[in-house]
Amino acid sequence: MRFVIVTGMSGAGKSTALKMLEDMGYFCVDNLPIPLIQKFAEMLAAPDTEIDKAALGIDIRGGQAFKGLEEKLKQIDELGLGYEILFLDAGDDVLVKRYKETRRQHPLGGAGHIDIGIAKEREKIAFLKMQSTYILDTSKMLTRELRLELEKIFVEGKDFKNLYITVMSFGFKYGIPQDADLVFDVRFLPNPYYIMDLRPKTGNDQEVREYVMDNDKAREFLGKLTEMMEFLIPNYILEGKNQLVIAIGCTGGKHRSVTLANALYQFLEPKESYGVRIEHRDIGKDAITKAK
Repeated sequence: MRFVIVTGMSGAGKSTALKMLEDMGYFCVDNLPIPLIQKFAEMLAAPDTEIDKAALGIDIRGGQAFKGLEEKLKQIDELGLGYEILFLDAGDDVLVKRYKETRRQHPLGGAGHIDIGIAKEREKIAFLKMQSTYILDTSKMLTRELRLELEKIFVEGKDFKNLYITVMSFGFKYGIPQDADLVFDVRFLPNPYYIMDLRPKTGNDQEVREYVMDNDKAREFLGKLTEMMEFLIPNYILEGKNQLVIAIGCTGGKHRSVTLANALYQFLEPKESYGVRIEHRDIGKDAITKAK
């Protein structure tokens, strides 16, 4: 029997995650009253139950009864009823943006004060995050990427370390990504921009990749970069980091940075203990600027 409590910040994707778990064969219940959680867990543990996988959605909508959740979880622990907690999180700026896009009010925000509601919610559910088995930061995740991470954990049973990595290429002339944790400058490499046949192409094209990587400096840099990642990532996991943004920049974000970002992504992607995605922030901006 596998019992998963799905919780986290409002707007971080809990409802979406529950729907995905339902598609994966889980019996899902959303927003069950807090006083009934122990009864639900006991029902799942009964010898005659036909349910072998269940997910329960819990969030701040429980109102005043939410205060009793911590005690209820302790009681379930004392009874020896096993459960896992999946905590969905996102940055405050991302949550505010999502609320504004959907024109919804935050449950604790009062008359339009979304940021105040988010701060109150973080305080109230901090204990849940501390007890979580898995933490997924959905700030940069696409829906399909969230599904892949859930499948890793709850279908394939892979070891998951609560870290989600974004490898991002960018152009320095458009600014350094504000959310970058690590920034690498590859403007020292030969620039395909000055080769007329390569100028309209990008680092996603084989000819550009071959041009950028066909020198000792590029290969040595990539080797040192991957070696650094092998050292840093396990230590970030030990520290409890949930989101890591690795930004690689060149002048326009079209050739060199895209090539190296793709190479780093290909190195990290086969690892099963964390999620990884690729993003080319500025790859099409030169064309847009020239069109204007």
